[in-house]
Amino acid sequence: MSSIAEPNRPRTAILLCTHNGEAFLKEQLDSYAEQTWKNWFLIVSDDQSSDRTCDILDDYQQRWSPGRVQVVTGPARGYVENFMAVTRLAQGQAEFYAWSDQDDIWHADKLERALRWLESVPPHTPALYCGRTQLVSPDNRDIGMSMLFGREPCFANALMQNIGGGNTMVFNQAACRLLAETSIDTVVVSHDWWAYIIISGCGGQVYYDPVPSVRYRQHKDNLIGANNSWPARLARIHQMFKGRYKDWNSLNIQALGEHQARLTSRNLRTLKLFASARQRLLPMRLLLLKRSGVYRQTLMDNIGLVLAAIFRKI
Repeated sequence: MSSIAEPNRPRTAILLCTHNGEAFLKEQLDSYAEQTWKNWFLIVSDDQSSDRTCDILDDYQQRWSPGRVQVVTGPARGYVENFMAVTRLAQGQAEFYAWSDQDDIWHADKLERALRWLESVPPHTPALYCGRTQLVSPDNRDIGMSMLFGREPCFANALMQNIGGGNTMVFNQAACRLLAETSIDTVVVSHDWWAYIIISGCGGQVYYDPVPSVRYRQHKDNLIGANNSWPARLARIHQMFKGRYKDWNSLNIQALGEHQARLTSRNLRTLKLFASARQRLLPMRLLLLKRSGVYRQTLMDNIGLVLAAIFRKI
């Protein structure tokens, strides 16, 4: 690959986290090379890979132009901490940042689509792009699409669910700064859900693209797969009644406690009403939940939210 092109276009950092990714890594790296947006560089945080992942990265580092690829050692605390760590490391090095998994394939216009929207947002405003994905088999055959969300992204929705996978997320420097300011001692459920929560909560803009630009590979080693099948829905219901959803909400509320001063007044009110609702008895619990304005994207999920509230599982 030739030297970094298009210096007049904003510089974009691709933040890739790897762990024993040799099976599919080359296809992902090759899809970066095909991007129509050329002014990008890659920071890879490898979390103790024991296969040929690092050899593959070294090969591409030698083949591509100097400065195109930087490889660092991950914190070895799981994929969430790996993404948070590489985001802190990259903060300030680019105008835009794109998270990437090791086993997907990007459409050639993936960065172009995201940055076209992000460039329309004032630089001082935190902005997050995310979107739908094309689901593919291990051998890259189309097998479906991720769930399509139609309601507007906002903090009241972000408190209840994440609508965009991290593998679709691209964000600006103002958003990166917010994420980088998250303490390493803060426990977040997932890096992508946290991005949706903190960026929307602090008055940022979030855009959900209904047109997929990532081929999201579904295989047995996926840490998180598609969530739009009936087995996945039933699994979520099972997790809710086991208290997992309630535990996640507790972690998110605790993490937001460190950032309350930066939340907008409207979003701070939403947070306080939702947190209060969780502690009350019926019917006050349902009344405060309604006043908070929190919601999920689909009718069935909102019915599930009410049931979770009734059974004290929020």
